[in-house]
Amino acid sequence: YLMYDFKFLYLTYGNMNPYTFFNGALPYSIRVLLEAAVRNCDGFLMKKEDVMNILDWKTKQSSVEVPFFPARVLLQDFTGIPAMVDFAAMREAVKILGGDPRRVHPARPTDLTVDHSLQIDFSKCAIQNAPNPGGGDLQKAGKLSPLRVQPKKLPCRGQTTCRGSCDSGEPGRNSGKLSSQIENTPILCPFHLQPVPEPETVLKNQEVEFGRNRERLQFFKWSSRVFKNVAVIPPGTGMAHQVNLEYLSRMVFEEDNLLFPDSVVGTDSHITMVNGLGILGWGVGGIETEAVMLGLPVSLTLPEVVGCELSGSSNPFVTSIDVVLGITKHLRQVGVAGKFVEFFGSGVSQLSIVDRTTIANMCPEYGAILSFFPVDNVTLKHLEHTGFDKAKLKSVETYLKAVKLFRHDQDNSGEPTYSQVIRIHLNSIVPSVSGPKRPQDRVAVTDMKRDFQACLNEKVGFKGFQIAAEKQKDYVCIRYEGSEYTLSHGSVVLAAVTSCTNNCNPSVMLAAGLLAKKAVDAGLHVKPYIRTSLSPGSGMVTHYLSSSGVLPYLSKLGFEIVGYGCSTCVGNTAPLPEAVLNAVKQGDLVTCGVLSGNKNFEGRLCDCVRANYLASPPLVVAYAIAGTVNIDFQTEPLGTDPTGRSIYLQDIWPSREEVHQMEEERVVLSMFKVLKEKMEMGNKRWNSLEAPDSVLFPWDLKSTYIRCPSFFDKLVSIPVALRPIENAHVLLYLGDSVTTDHISPAGSIARSSAAAKYLTNRGLTPREFNSYGARRGNDAVMTRGTFANIKLFNKFLGKPAPKTIHFPSGQTLDVFEAAELYQKDGVPLIILAGKKYGSGNSRDWAAKGPYLLGVKAVLAESYEKIHKDHLIGIGIVPLQFLPGENAESLGLSGRETFSLTFPEELSPGLTLSIKTSTGKVFSVIAAFENDVEVTLYRHGGLLNFVARKFS
Repeated sequence: YLMYDFKFLYLTYGNMNPYTFFNGALPYSIRVLLEAAVRNCDGFLMKKEDVMNILDWKTKQSSVEVPFFPARVLLQDFTGIPAMVDFAAMREAVKILGGDPRRVHPARPTDLTVDHSLQIDFSKCAIQNAPNPGGGDLQKAGKLSPLRVQPKKLPCRGQTTCRGSCDSGEPGRNSGKLSSQIENTPILCPFHLQPVPEPETVLKNQEVEFGRNRERLQFFKWSSRVFKNVAVIPPGTGMAHQVNLEYLSRMVFEEDNLLFPDSVVGTDSHITMVNGLGILGWGVGGIETEAVMLGLPVSLTLPEVVGCELSGSSNPFVTSIDVVLGITKHLRQVGVAGKFVEFFGSGVSQLSIVDRTTIANMCPEYGAILSFFPVDNVTLKHLEHTGFDKAKLKSVETYLKAVKLFRHDQDNSGEPTYSQVIRIHLNSIVPSVSGPKRPQDRVAVTDMKRDFQACLNEKVGFKGFQIAAEKQKDYVCIRYEGSEYTLSHGSVVLAAVTSCTNNCNPSVMLAAGLLAKKAVDAGLHVKPYIRTSLSPGSGMVTHYLSSSGVLPYLSKLGFEIVGYGCSTCVGNTAPLPEAVLNAVKQGDLVTCGVLSGNKNFEGRLCDCVRANYLASPPLVVAYAIAGTVNIDFQTEPLGTDPTGRSIYLQDIWPSREEVHQMEEERVVLSMFKVLKEKMEMGNKRWNSLEAPDSVLFPWDLKSTYIRCPSFFDKLVSIPVALRPIENAHVLLYLGDSVTTDHISPAGSIARSSAAAKYLTNRGLTPREFNSYGARRGNDAVMTRGTFANIKLFNKFLGKPAPKTIHFPSGQTLDVFEAAELYQKDGVPLIILAGKKYGSGNSRDWAAKGPYLLGVKAVLAESYEKIHKDHLIGIGIVPLQFLPGENAESLGLSGRETFSLTFPEELSPGLTLSIKTSTGKVFSVIAAFENDVEVTLYRHGGLLNFVARKFS
């Protein structure tokens, strides 16, 4: 096993010294690429020159494209369902072309976690909201869900703690003695406002989730039965990147008597979390993921590797999230977009695995492809504590050391050679939050009050809200649950410890719990109108919060566990109380959300919450108690105890020693064993779910969830010659930093949107719309939701709105409606944009949606690489202005029509000429980086290219 790489190098290249691989000069992450290249070198998909280019990384970085064969694929349901739907549709297309559809299945192990479907229907703070049945499926669910949502009062359906008539029960919170047992944490029955045990919060949310998403779950189960190498992790298990870290990671693969390093790509940009464990992985689009699933490589530019040297140690009041946000800001300022980051130095050994994975998870926010922590003794110790098989662990250690993929604390051979080295002293990092609109805008907690006041004064932009000075002290009184409260600028109305980024780190979660305990003991509380929630990444978090005795105190402050999966972070929060909504509108207040996730783009959490801050879990709890972000924790108290004594943050902040002691005592081997058993056993609802097992999926033409997409409608066996783009209208004229959140459908479906009209025409009520994420398997819904973000700023309109101008008629319409009119007239479309078009999370529908709207090209100043790859993969040509030029400098209004012709010999980086209807002619760059991308575009995209392979 261990000598395989030596032998292969020697036999393949003869006169080349095979020990070149092991000379220690290559960064560890590049060594993983090299190992995969050597192992998969077949002279076709992986050529000898590719291997040699990686070996010569020092001189070839950033100048050549190399293929990479990851060991496995990870999907989550929001982005995984379109990938699996495309696979199912591809089987149909292959059959039509005369091929065998049974040949279409993943060639690499593929895990799909159903983790993005959770919505908070039941929580202590959302009791007035009846569950959303979503598409009517709850009524169809039969045995899956006994709940029935009707307009009149319902019986309790046999809830174990809601017996007899509830008419005499008074709504309100249980004021009984606080118990340390998780089962005794009180919530309220959403039907009768009576106390029920906490576990039913999770169970009832899961119950509604199964009913709401029954069609999707049946499709996933069909996929796991029909496609080889597909495993589905059912709802209620945990987050994709969390489960990947805790359960799915192999460290080292063993196939056909060969050992090779674990590596992974997937349809979630936070796959990068696993790099903290020493496993190379990053997020790609659904289109590229499907290619990997079919045995094709991912193509990437041989990256620069930035070495990040960590030294020193952080002060006791700094959490891992502070370290993450500090490193995020530093790396974004340095500029690491499109590069690998690799950590080294004495400070690395002081970081636990959970600290490393938290840092690695945030790398999409500073633009890096991935942030890699090589395996070392800290990694091995972590694996041992989590119950990793001892014999396999010894094999892993021996193999990684033999092929020099193991980092030693003191390596006499020195550190690898890096493209660039930056140095970060951990003791320079101070507690901070990030916001109010972007994750990279870091604010020291000590400067929070001053910074928020500055944001109120600044013009509307990345930070500013432009509130007139005379209105900055405005307030609105509200009455809620029988008491009077005051809302003003900076008031916290939403506080969520979410399932992204932080919940893998016991230290910050336990710190939140300990702070909650001290707060409750001091008599502090959270105002009841603040929408609070706790949605962990996996059951392990619940386990150690419960066993440590802090969960009831979090619950006492309103942070109930609502389920396992993405909720608030992707816009699936329950509506705010009506009194709060009215007050916000009446006073035009800049209210705030505080969450421990990794995304806070404006409007993402809730339309009426304009300022959103990312913070560590204990700070989320602290700001919720304070009720405002307009506070100086050093000089202003959080509140008062029953005697009237002021309680400051430092009075209840847990020490590092307290947190570490509890972490050592509670995060133990037994917890991992229990959770692994749970994942392997599944759950009763999933196990009893019926699904077809036919070769071709039996599409239901009436379904509004799963629909055969139209990508293959015009597929023929041989690709046709490239056609010119003639007299194309501009669908949208956009500025800088347009994110995939602006482009791709996400969150709830607005009642006035084009998608809502489509669903209404099919007999659905607004309560049955569900979310865009849940309907990603329906291209008709997703196309209508493309560019439907309320914060989309279209220069044609001069204000944020999901609309555009249809120039032939002069009408201002929804983007979809305008595109539909253009398509009826056979008019091609383009998009004009500024810098960093397509930044943010990897979303394949940010490319698929525009394609189905009829967009043939995007013309921008620069692109986020992943999104540019998606455009090519779906069949949209990415055009780039020449350096120093843009639409404004060229005098383009966007009201012209545009024409361009492709040469017969299209090549990477080719300059093309565009002519407008006004007679203006200018040059642009066809942003293809290699011959593979040109080939894919000639085929009309990756899906058509792969389908033709099977025909």
